[in-house]
Amino acid sequence: MRTRGKRLIPLSFITILALLAFTHSGNSQTLKRYQFEEPKMGSPFQIILYSKDRISAQQIAAKAYKLIDSLNLIFSDYEVESELNKLSQTAGKNSCVQVSPLLYDLLRKSRNAWQLSERKFDITVGTLSKLWRDARRTGQFPNDSLIQAAKARTGMQYVLMDSTKHSIQLTLHGMQLDMGGIAKGFIAQYVLDFLTENGFPMSLTNAGGDISFGDAPPGKDGWSVAVSIPVRDQVLPTNLILKNQSIATSGNMYQFLEHNGRKYSHEIDPQTGYGIQSQRSVTVISSDGALSDWLATACSVLSIKKSKKLADQLGAELLILEIRKGKLYHYHSKGFPVLWQKNK
Repeated sequence: MRTRGKRLIPLSFITILALLAFTHSGNSQTLKRYQFEEPKMGSPFQIILYSKDRISAQQIAAKAYKLIDSLNLIFSDYEVESELNKLSQTAGKNSCVQVSPLLYDLLRKSRNAWQLSERKFDITVGTLSKLWRDARRTGQFPNDSLIQAAKARTGMQYVLMDSTKHSIQLTLHGMQLDMGGIAKGFIAQYVLDFLTENGFPMSLTNAGGDISFGDAPPGKDGWSVAVSIPVRDQVLPTNLILKNQSIATSGNMYQFLEHNGRKYSHEIDPQTGYGIQSQRSVTVISSDGALSDWLATACSVLSIKKSKKLADQLGAELLILEIRKGKLYHYHSKGFPVLWQKNK
């Protein structure tokens, strides 16, 4: 599964700093750091964990990657045979489809996100996503008639959900679902929970920039993370120190289409059908990977005032970096500065 919003963003967009120190007290004395990486869902999927021995670490990592593959077959909009794509194929056919508990749960979360974000986060933009994806690939800017035709096939109000039967009906013909702005964060969190439940609480999962953190590494206050600004190869002069939290960053540093001197981001405003033009990166930290993921996407489209209000409402921490007329502006939630630690 590749994703709208964070698709193909390099790992440097949120950089995990090297953590090599070990503690010298208690039972964690023998723990060692192991790092794994495999291509999954269109980008590298990184797992870092602390274990007493290499064999145990390798075995649990192998199980985690198999779990990722099974989740991808549920949520991917790239895999032809995924459960999500099979559901999209029923759009407008007067068909109620019973879906898996995991897909139903994420569809429910997506509907809630759509409502909370004033419809700025919308998983029904699959037709628009494909149109703009092809435009970036070919370099050909889509004409307005194509954009409006794709936009006419969107709307979460056309997704009917039956909680008793776990069934879904897509009532709008031609609608395509794209869970790219929420699924990677969900999967990162799901896999982290799997590692914790199997005896590896000091773990980290990085789904191409959507990162979930477990307990702090031995002898550390948390995992150290550097955040890039909306300019290539530049980071903030402070690091984030995180544990038992998830982080997601969304922005147009790497994915955009230029037309008539304007940059159109891969982040689409569902209510206009066009990519947003602001040069902004949004970082969200919360206790849940899916929440961090969709909120970072939504706050790329919402106004800064509404973004801060929504983050506060949901108990998340928010950082928005925006470049206007060559000047960098910072906006953040009240609790965000507490998470910073100056780079040494």
